[in-house]
Amino acid sequence: MKDQIQKSKIVLIGYRATGKTTIASELASRWGFDWVDVDVAIEERACKSIARIFREDGERAFRELEAELVAEFLTAPGPLVVAPGGGAPLREDTRRIMRERGVVVWLTASVDTIARRMSGDASTSSRRPSLTGATSPIAEISTALASREPIYRSVADVTVDTDGKTVDEIVEEILDQAPGFFFNRSS
Repeated sequence: MKDQIQKSKIVLIGYRATGKTTIASELASRWGFDWVDVDVAIEERACKSIARIFREDGERAFRELEAELVAEFLTAPGPLVVAPGGGAPLREDTRRIMRERGVVVWLTASVDTIARRMSGDASTSSRRPSLTGATSPIAEISTALASREPIYRSVADVTVDTDGKTVDEIVEEILDQAPGFFFNRSS
């Protein structure tokens, strides 16, 4: 029973625009329980956008708040789908709690797909800061992915490529790859 309590969360990790928020919403809807977008929770708690937190308080302050909220959500009672920001797994303490408390699903996409999805999201530039200072989105995504992919791989229980797939296909693949997750799929 203790293991079931510890694994009462699904944690979706991956770079920006890999589908974490969309998939979290759909997984939670299918199971009839809650989900959280950690970036939205950060902005609500800080009363400002992530870009503004980076600009005014610095990345370190942002990462502290992010780690605090991820831990808060993952230690809360009951089932929950958690969609943290793409940088949340960069901290060892956050990776540890993700592994302990959840089934960690790494959503991937190609650099071109990520760039296309980001360019189609009007809020990306106003809400999200540049991570590398690169002059082009492709260069920034490539640079960030090169450093983050080994970290994502190290924490993931399941990896799902989201390129060219519908939301339903992605959700079904997660459900098929995470058979140890104890929730009844029909609930």
